[in-house]
Amino acid sequence: PLYSKMLTLLRPVSIRSVSARPGLQTRTRRRVFFSTSSEPTAQAANPPNYDHIAVETKWQAKWNEWAQQKTHLTDANKPKYYSLAMFPYPSGNLHMGHARVYTISDTASRMQRMMGKKVLHPMGWDAFGLPAENAAIERNIVPHNWTMQNIAHMKKQLLQLGTHFDWTQEVATCSPDYYKWTQWLFLRLYKRGLAYQKESYVNWDPVDMTVLANEQVDAEGKSWRSGAKVEKKLMRQWYLKLTQYAEPLLKDLDTLEGWPDKVKKMQKEWIGKTSGAHISFKVQNSSEAIEVFTTRPDTIYGCTYVVLAPEHPLVGTLVPDSHRGAVTEFCREAMMALPGDRTDPQRPKRGIFLGVHVQHPTKPDTKIPVYVGDYVLADYATGAVMGVPAHDVRDFQFAKQYNLPCIQVIELPEGGALPYTGSGNLINSGPFNGMKNVQAIDAIGKEAEKSGWGSQKTIYNLRDWLVSRQRYWGTPIPIIHCEKCGPVSVPEKDLPVELPIEGVNFKGKGSPLAEMTSWVETKCPCCGSKARRETDTMDTFVDSAWYFLRYPDASNTKAPFDVSVSNEWMPVDVYVGGVEHAILHLLYSRFITKFLHDEGMVPSREPFTALKTQGMVHGKTYRLPGSERPIPPDQVVDKGAQAFLKSTGQELSTSWEKMSKSKYNGIDPEKVIGEYGADTVRLFMLFKAPVDQVLDWDASQIQGQLRWIRRLWSLVHTLKDATPKPAGTKLTAEEAKLQRQLQETIRDNTKEMLDFSFNTAIARLMKLSNTMADVLNGQTGSDESAILDSSSRGPVSPVVLESMKTLLRLLYPMAPHFASETWQMFHSNDSKHISETGWPVFDAKQLVDNSLVYSVQVNGKFAGMLELDEAIADDEAKISQAILESALAKKHVAAGKTVKKLIVTKARKFANILI
Repeated sequence: PLYSKMLTLLRPVSIRSVSARPGLQTRTRRRVFFSTSSEPTAQAANPPNYDHIAVETKWQAKWNEWAQQKTHLTDANKPKYYSLAMFPYPSGNLHMGHARVYTISDTASRMQRMMGKKVLHPMGWDAFGLPAENAAIERNIVPHNWTMQNIAHMKKQLLQLGTHFDWTQEVATCSPDYYKWTQWLFLRLYKRGLAYQKESYVNWDPVDMTVLANEQVDAEGKSWRSGAKVEKKLMRQWYLKLTQYAEPLLKDLDTLEGWPDKVKKMQKEWIGKTSGAHISFKVQNSSEAIEVFTTRPDTIYGCTYVVLAPEHPLVGTLVPDSHRGAVTEFCREAMMALPGDRTDPQRPKRGIFLGVHVQHPTKPDTKIPVYVGDYVLADYATGAVMGVPAHDVRDFQFAKQYNLPCIQVIELPEGGALPYTGSGNLINSGPFNGMKNVQAIDAIGKEAEKSGWGSQKTIYNLRDWLVSRQRYWGTPIPIIHCEKCGPVSVPEKDLPVELPIEGVNFKGKGSPLAEMTSWVETKCPCCGSKARRETDTMDTFVDSAWYFLRYPDASNTKAPFDVSVSNEWMPVDVYVGGVEHAILHLLYSRFITKFLHDEGMVPSREPFTALKTQGMVHGKTYRLPGSERPIPPDQVVDKGAQAFLKSTGQELSTSWEKMSKSKYNGIDPEKVIGEYGADTVRLFMLFKAPVDQVLDWDASQIQGQLRWIRRLWSLVHTLKDATPKPAGTKLTAEEAKLQRQLQETIRDNTKEMLDFSFNTAIARLMKLSNTMADVLNGQTGSDESAILDSSSRGPVSPVVLESMKTLLRLLYPMAPHFASETWQMFHSNDSKHISETGWPVFDAKQLVDNSLVYSVQVNGKFAGMLELDEAIADDEAKISQAILESALAKKHVAAGKTVKKLIVTKARKFANILI
C-alpha cells in the first residue's frame, strides 16, 4: 500500500500553463514529463540515451583511481562516523539480501561524507565455517582456495553495485593475520577465568560430526546447517562464561535508544532474569544434596517430591543398580525429544522413580522421593525442581499420574480448587501459618539462609557460550594438553596457531586435524614434555564477535587494535544487518565489548550506538494448487495478477517467499544490475519498502525507477546549457512555489535520510522533479516537446536550475553514478566531485509564502489559479474587485449570468464565485 501510494507521485498530474494575460492562470490536463507512463515522450532535440553501463563503468574506475573509498582515519578536524554493515560469508555469490543491506549502509555513508564527517565504511569476510569444508569434501578443493576465489568474486560484485567501502581496512576471519588475534582474545578470556572446559551433554550433529549450540538447533530438533536430527552426546567442551555478564547485558539494553524495541525485547527474553531461592535437599544415605531453584519458596511446606532432568549429573551418581537399567533407558529416550516438546504444557509429563529419597528441609523426619522427569531441562537453573502439586499445574499433573501426595499450603478462595496458583494466607506451613504468601516468599527465603538449607537467588535463562567445534575450517583453540601440566595456553609469541592448508584429508566425519599427527603432536611450553594440541576449532561466532574492533586498525601487527584508535572510532555509529542475528551475534558482540572495556581496551560498554535491521528480500514463487513443489519461472506464463503453467495452461498459485535455489525464486544481482543499472537497482530497493520491512522483488515495478532515471537524464541535458533569467527577475507564482518546495525538500529529505526513511526521501525527490516539470511546461506553453528543446525556449528561471542541481546532490548517496555524471554535465570545467560539494542546507527564509495567488472556484468547482498584486493582500474589498474583474472570472461567468455572491477567505487564499 505504501508503494502504491508513492507511485501516484509519478503518475500524470494536473499542470498549469500561463495564459496570454499577465496574472491569469488556467489549468489544463496533459501528460507530465516525469510520469511513469510507458508512452513515449516526444522530443524535439533528442538527448543521448542513458547508457548505465558506460556511466557506471566510468565512475567506478574514477573512484578506484582517486582512492575515494579510503578513510582519512587521522583527520582530527572532522567528527567521525563509523558505518558498518554485517559482513557476509563468502559463499561465492551475492544475493539480493546482500545487495539490499550494503546499499542501505552505503547510502548512509555517502550522505555522512557530504555532511563533513570522516566516515569509516569498511568491508570484510566472515570466512570460516562448514560450507567451505563441505565444498572440500564434495569438490575435492582446498577450503582456503575455495574461500579466496569466492571472496574475489563477491568483491567484484560489490564494486558493480557501486558501494563505497574502504578496502584498505578489509579483513578476512580465515587469515592468520586476523585469527591470531581471535586466539589472543581467547587466551585473554582464559586468563581471566572466562574460558573453561567442562563435560556435559551437547547437541551433536551426526552428519557434520560437530557440536551445535542450542541456538543452532531449529524448532524440529534439526541442525540449522545440515538438517540432520540432533542427538545428545556427553563430551568435554570449551565454554565462554557469558553468564558472568548476564546482568550488564540485561541492564545496558535500556541505554540502547538507537536499537529497535523488538530486538531489545528478544535479548531481554533470551537473558531471562528470574528471582527466587535455592533450596538444598539432602539425599538420604549419601553425602550428596540436590540443589533446587524455585520462584515460590512460600510453597516449600507443600513439596512432596523432587524431579531431576534426565541430563542431570546426579542421575548417574545416585541411581542404585536395581534401577539403573530402566532409568538409563528412560533418560536416553527423554533426551531425544525437543526441549520445546518436553516443556509443552499440553504434553503428558513422563517420569521414573530414581530409587532414592531426600530429606524435606523444613521437616527433617520426612523423606520424599526423587524422580527423573522429561519436563525438567538441565540447562535451566539447577536442572532440578521441587514438586508442589497443590499449587502448580504441571506438578499437579505429574503427581496425579504417579500417585504422589498433594499437600495444600495456601488457603483457597471461595469456590477455589486445586491446583491453586493464586495468592492467599499460608496454612500447613509451621511458623508461617496465617502469613500472606507474597510476604512469605521473602520471609521463608531469609529463614532458609538463616537455617542453612537455602538462599535467596537471582538466576538467568542465559547459558554459557559453547564455542568448541569438531571441524577443521575454523580458528584453532590455542591450548596445549599436557599429561603433567593439564591444559596450557599457547605462548603469545607462538601465535597464531595456524591451520595446515595442504595435505588435509577430508572424509566428512569429524575434524581431520585430529588425524594430522605432525600438527597435533607438540611440546608443553611449561615443562617441555610431549603434549597434544587442542583439535577443536572455535565457533565462527567468536570471529564475528569482535571484527568491528579490528576494522579501524586492520594492519596492526602488534595488537588486535591500538587502544587510541579504538578510543577514536568506537562505538560503531550505525550497524546494519538482518534481524535473524538479533540474539546470538549481537549478544556475543556485546559480551566481548564489555569484557574488553573492563580490560581497558575500548571506551564504551556497548559496540553499536544505533542498529538498523533490514527486512528480507522475497521472490515470487509458483506452485501448482495443493502442491508444495515450486515451479521454475521458465515454465510459467506470468500475467501479473495471474500465472499459468506453460505446458498445460493450468493456473498456478503465487506467493512471495524468502529467496532460495530450491524455490526457483532467487534473483542474481549481477543480472539485474546488467539489465537496469546499479543505480536503478539501488533506488528500487530503497524505494520499494521501508528498511525494516520485507521487500518483494517485482521486476515489473523496477521499470518505474528506470523511467524516472531516464527522464531526469533528459531534463539534465535540457538544462545543462540553458541561459538563466537575469538576476532580480521577479518569480512567477509557479517559480515561487518551486522555490518553497525546494527548501521543504532539503529540510524533510535530510531528516528522512538520517532516519533511514529512504523510501519517502525518494518519493519527495520525485515530487520535486514533477514540480520542475510544471514550471517548465508553464514557460513553454502546451507543446510538451519544447521542454527538451532549449532552442525554442528563452532564459530559464534560476530556481529551476538550482532545484535540478540540488536534486542531484540529494540523490547522490542513493544513485552515485548517475548523480556524478549529471553533476559533471553542469560543471564540466570544475574538478570538484559532487560528493565534495557538501550536503544542501535549507534556507528557512525561503519557506515563507509571500505570494498572493488565489485558488478560484465557480459554484464550488475549480476554475484556476489567479495571481494578484501583493500590495492589496490586506484589503478584502480590493481582492474581491480584482477577482471579479479578472479574465478568469469573465471566462467562467458567461454573458447574461449574474454573480450572486463572492466568498473570499484570505487566510486560505481561496475564492468561490456563486452564479
